[in-house]
Amino acid sequence: MEDCLFCKIINKEIPANIVFENENILAFEDIEPQSPIHLLIIPKKHIATINDIEPQDKNICGDMLLAAKEIANTMNVDSSGFRTIFNTNEDAGQTVFHIHMHFLAGRKMKWPPG
Repeated sequence: MEDCLFCKIINKEIPANIVFENENILAFEDIEPQSPIHLLIIPKKHIATINDIEPQDKNICGDMLLAAKEIANTMNVDSSGFRTIFNTNEDAGQTVFHIHMHFLAGRKMKWPPG
């Protein structure tokens, strides 16, 4: 999608601090971190919201979770803990309409999140 911020990051048109990349997934540091480690894990395929995921996207979605696992291991937070979050649509706080999983770590998390 032409005007999608995350598609521009994927295409290297906008710089980002990339921490993980494979053929389907890209992960980079959030520019407004909510914890000491705050990454966004995104598919390279443009999918606007979770509501737009199709059955053929199940492997991409699984790859996002496997990327989170690998990142947690690499950043040594796999044992201490990390949180993954998807926001879907405006009421849930989605501001960029390209699905993305927030990866938060580096501090004790509270519940409910708010």
